[in-house]
Amino acid sequence: MLELDSESHSNQSSETGSQAGTACVKSCDESVPSRDGDRKQNGKMNGGTAKKTRGAKPKPHESKLYDNLVPAYQALWPAVARRRILHNVNSLNIAAGTKVLEVGVGTGLSLDAYPRHADITGVDLSESMLSEAEDLIEQRGWDHISVQPMNAEKLTFEDASFDLVTSFHTISVVSHPERMMRELVRVCRPGGKILVINHFRSPNPLIARVVDSAGSLTRHLGWRTDLNVDELLNELPIQVMRCQKSNPLSLFRVLIAERKA
Repeated sequence: MLELDSESHSNQSSETGSQAGTACVKSCDESVPSRDGDRKQNGKMNGGTAKKTRGAKPKPHESKLYDNLVPAYQALWPAVARRRILHNVNSLNIAAGTKVLEVGVGTGLSLDAYPRHADITGVDLSESMLSEAEDLIEQRGWDHISVQPMNAEKLTFEDASFDLVTSFHTISVVSHPERMMRELVRVCRPGGKILVINHFRSPNPLIARVVDSAGSLTRHLGWRTDLNVDELLNELPIQVMRCQKSNPLSLFRVLIAERKA
């Protein structure tokens, strides 16, 4: 149901930065916090888009850091990475009826990249960010999109549930990136596509050492700089179609893979 656009290998944005995606910041063995009866007072959350009561204060995320980052995230995100995401999603030529899962959807600022003729599900562990995504979905009238809280390292969907699985600037903020990557592959159908945009450790030893030196600081901010893409993809049932930077100066790589049978 998806095709790769041959032009997706060129003319990409060189903006840098990172999304404070929060699909999972704790071990996947920890459960998603209670939501007062699945938010019966505020509308549906699990299995659809909740209608948030205006003025109601959303429950805090397990990490208060990300709740506090929501305003800055919304202000900085368009300038940091949005154009790169729009370009790469558009390059996939998503067909009508395609079932798409975005893991680490955050406040939903990448959701307008998807065509209205697709069926979009977004998941994130931060309910504060999902609350903002719900408002955006309601404001735009996006009846083809729903969001729900979920742990990226332990997705509750059945195997092979989606035609396309995406994740942007999220896998480097989870506790166990390899578990998250296995989950992305598991819920993707054979022949389906996986699109990940993220910072990965440079294969250049000098650059890698320089970036690694900032690791102690970035870990306090919730993300890691030493994620090795080869180790992440090791022994997974996928065929990597593309894994490269949009340009030599970019900090991020675009990974496009196809799930094998």
